[in-house]
Amino acid sequence: MPQVILVDFQDKEIGTMEKMEAHIQQRLHRAFSVFLVHKGKILLQKRASHKYHCGGLWTNTCCSHPAPGETVLEAAKRRLMEEIGVRLEKLQEIDTFFYRYPFENGITEFECDHVLVGDYHGSVVIDPEEVEDVRWISVEELQAELMNHAEAFTPWFLICASRVMEWMSKENRSTIGTE
Repeated sequence: MPQVILVDFQDKEIGTMEKMEAHIQQRLHRAFSVFLVHKGKILLQKRASHKYHCGGLWTNTCCSHPAPGETVLEAAKRRLMEEIGVRLEKLQEIDTFFYRYPFENGITEFECDHVLVGDYHGSVVIDPEEVEDVRWISVEELQAELMNHAEAFTPWFLICASRVMEWMSKENRSTIGTE
């Protein structure tokens, strides 16, 4: 069974636990959310409908948890390849936040979420076990959808999307390496 890294509120590792058990016991653990961006657009994924939580909801390009002994960056690159078939060397961490969200199925996400962005404009090959669909969306279109249909998005996306859009708007950055 996959393991997650348990952390404290300084994101210091304090142990490991089986992933589902950490969600059932509501233990704070490390996670990440990756956003691929290009020319003012963000690549979203629709989670596979059969996922144990948030199935069929739109979210960032990919997200997961680093395995014990794996850095956030290593895990993000691994999951990009596994979920959407993208190999990307350059990712930049732009934020970290803590959130707790209880789901109706009895699990709770309690995570220290690292937000990473990368510039990408190639093709994707989705893993149907993880991803139902993908689409590019402009910041303006995304803002309108979030205002009118927030329920169509994952709870963590509602937090980190605004941080990514703010990062993109600073000095009109729409790709990595334009700082």
